[in-house]
Amino acid sequence: MRQSECDALRLHLAKGLGRARLLRLLQGFGSPAAVLNADPRDWELRADVNRKFAGGVPPEDDQQLSTWVDLLDQAAVSIVTCLDDDYPDQLRSIVDPPALLYRRGTLPTGPALAVVGARKATTQGRIWTRELCRELAATGLPIISGLARGIDTAAHLGCLDGNGPTVAVLGNGIDQIYPPENRSLGERIIESGAILSEYPPGTEPLAGHFPGRNRLISGFAAGVLVIEAAAGSGSLITVEFALEQGREVFAVPGTPLVPTSIGTNQLLKDGAHMVTEARDIIDVLLPGRTVGLPPEAMNEIPADMPETEKTLFKSLTFEPSHIDELTRKSALTPMEVSDILLHLELAGWVEQLPGARYLRSRKRK
Repeated sequence: MRQSECDALRLHLAKGLGRARLLRLLQGFGSPAAVLNADPRDWELRADVNRKFAGGVPPEDDQQLSTWVDLLDQAAVSIVTCLDDDYPDQLRSIVDPPALLYRRGTLPTGPALAVVGARKATTQGRIWTRELCRELAATGLPIISGLARGIDTAAHLGCLDGNGPTVAVLGNGIDQIYPPENRSLGERIIESGAILSEYPPGTEPLAGHFPGRNRLISGFAAGVLVIEAAAGSGSLITVEFALEQGREVFAVPGTPLVPTSIGTNQLLKDGAHMVTEARDIIDVLLPGRTVGLPPEAMNEIPADMPETEKTLFKSLTFEPSHIDELTRKSALTPMEVSDILLHLELAGWVEQLPGARYLRSRKRK
């Protein structure tokens, strides 16, 4: 770890200092080292920060500091301050920019789309999100999200399916992945994109951290897409930040019978861009860019598919169907249906969901 990063870490671990004061100190003195070397009385004169906070800075030989330095080094974490050239330009203009960021991986350049939505998303919502983000990524649009369960996870996976870079913004320290079941996904994200946090290592994923995380998700992006959001959800807080930051807002319509459609339908009433396909987003954020595989092409039945497989494939749609329903529709025997589904799944034409449900795969190219 570079000395400047160690200095920044010491300041970030200072008890009670907080983000706003640290930002003023860095901007007032021009470098973490200059802050640390200054007389604490100058903290008040040049940055309007009470000198008492200087006493909370851990010394260079602090054991906990050494532990964090070793951990961050092992995880190849970079610390980027608001003074550094590789600090994201899009964050410099927001109302409350982070004083520094912890970064694993490489940030994509150019416009990006933030995708947020319900943690307890419907199966259809997760499937559609993954396919949409796959298509957007293949078109060249990076995806920003929060690595949460539900829509966030589907958005990251879809972007990876499309071989695009995706960025996960955490509401906790970068030394841990939350939720735990997304650890392997986090490692995959780092290979082509990045994981970011503005919180010091050791910070737990507390509820109060996520609104701040949401302002960064929208701040990184040129637009925010909301897929399934209940009234008063955190996704709508992200939209509020997006509007303050001058970002485009997109929403997917849903049936009024589903609670997670209330928020998105209201956004559409309030003037958000309606999204039913990738083109709706590309035309706004990347006008003139060619979108990949057209929807009608995904409904085509392969000419070389055996007739018995075609019979069953015609019974499949992009909505999940139980195996018993497919047996009834296709007029095939249960054993034939099981064998064909297995073959189609191995060939990439079909996806299996829990509960013996199947649907056509949208990942087939």
